[in-house]
Amino acid sequence: MAQLYASYLARESFAVTVVNTGAEAQTQLSETVFNAVVTDVQLPDANGIELVKSVKTNHPETAVVVISAHGSVSMSVEAMRAGADDFLVKPFSSSRLKTTLANVLKTQTLQSQISQLKSRKERGVFHGFVGSSKPMQGVYRLIELAAKSKAPVLITGESGTGKELCAEALHQQGPRANKPFVALNCGAIPKDLLESEIFGHVKGAFTGATADRSGAASSADGGILFLDEICELDYDVQSKLLRFLQTGTVQKVGSDQVSEVDVRVICATNRDPAEEVQRGNFRDDLYYRLNVIPIHLPSLRDRGHDVIEIASKFAADLGQEERGQPAHLTEDAEARLLSHPWPGNVRELINKIRSAIVLNDTAELTSATLGLTEIGSPANLGQTSKAQNTESDKDYAGTSLDVLPLWQVERRAIETAIQKCDGNVVQAAHLLEVSPSTIYRKRAEWGET
Repeated sequence: MAQLYASYLARESFAVTVVNTGAEAQTQLSETVFNAVVTDVQLPDANGIELVKSVKTNHPETAVVVISAHGSVSMSVEAMRAGADDFLVKPFSSSRLKTTLANVLKTQTLQSQISQLKSRKERGVFHGFVGSSKPMQGVYRLIELAAKSKAPVLITGESGTGKELCAEALHQQGPRANKPFVALNCGAIPKDLLESEIFGHVKGAFTGATADRSGAASSADGGILFLDEICELDYDVQSKLLRFLQTGTVQKVGSDQVSEVDVRVICATNRDPAEEVQRGNFRDDLYYRLNVIPIHLPSLRDRGHDVIEIASKFAADLGQEERGQPAHLTEDAEARLLSHPWPGNVRELINKIRSAIVLNDTAELTSATLGLTEIGSPANLGQTSKAQNTESDKDYAGTSLDVLPLWQVERRAIETAIQKCDGNVVQAAHLLEVSPSTIYRKRAEWGET
């Protein structure tokens, strides 16, 4: 009879596997993913109901159709209670079998789609990300799709939005999860050492090269190489990165030998890479090579209620870490969190929460302990502060209280450092202990180049 049922289904292009015992069924199910199982309640070595329970426990996505004789209809009902999707009473025609199977498979597909939609809608935590807003749901979905590929990914977004976290999520979600994840910050390494850091060098290649060294690309073999602040790459190194992407080969500094590596490259930047191409700072061919799968991370001010979700989670976690008990937000703190523009994004938010927990002997976080003052909308913040302090730009004597706004103090420090370094932004950034990209971004905000 099993062979007959299989012949019915084979005519409809079903791929069918026939087994003769419950034990054989369990073996097949452990080795292969099946859309459906058709089983009798009376098996040579097992109870069909127990098989139903096993399938639904270990393979809930697999539909089960139970076959019974007239005298065992009650057993079929019991099988349905155990999780079977439908049952057939012998004898039945081929059309009846095909219709029943088609129905359970259609229901199975609809349930899977509904489950996925529900999961995405309610997903508030994803590989370290926190937030259930619509923009972040789109990011989560992009990560899921991109993780399966070997193609390069270019992550963009403001500082503090979680670009490295996104790269780590792509690693964890993909088939290279058990392989190396090597991260390199291109903005934190002197230009003359970047090539060596990425591709390695041989002994004597330059002053200080006292031994052979493998670069980040070789260390990431089989896994992922994450290059943060990619727009900080020197133009010459950009051409060598392009060659690496095209050929999949690495050549150490000072060596003429070439070796192959299997690396997926993920890059990130807080600048607009297309704009950098137009300015002549970034190779257009490298940009097109990297920008195969673009992922843009939204700023915190564009994520709505996510700021409360993030703050609540980290208040609880950091409170437990620092004081041995979770901290919580007051209503006024939540209101101020929603109105703050968060120029430093999630990084700024987490730092404020940690600071409030460390500096205040209370588990209750208010707007005062968080250091949040009454402010306007994000769109008005920059216009208001700069308009009100135009005269202060000329005279740093400040207000009647001799207290300068923080952005003026920061600007003065940056401009002084650049001046003392004869205009060398990278050197000034090193002295200030910040990334060069931070200085470039802030000068752009001030309307400078």
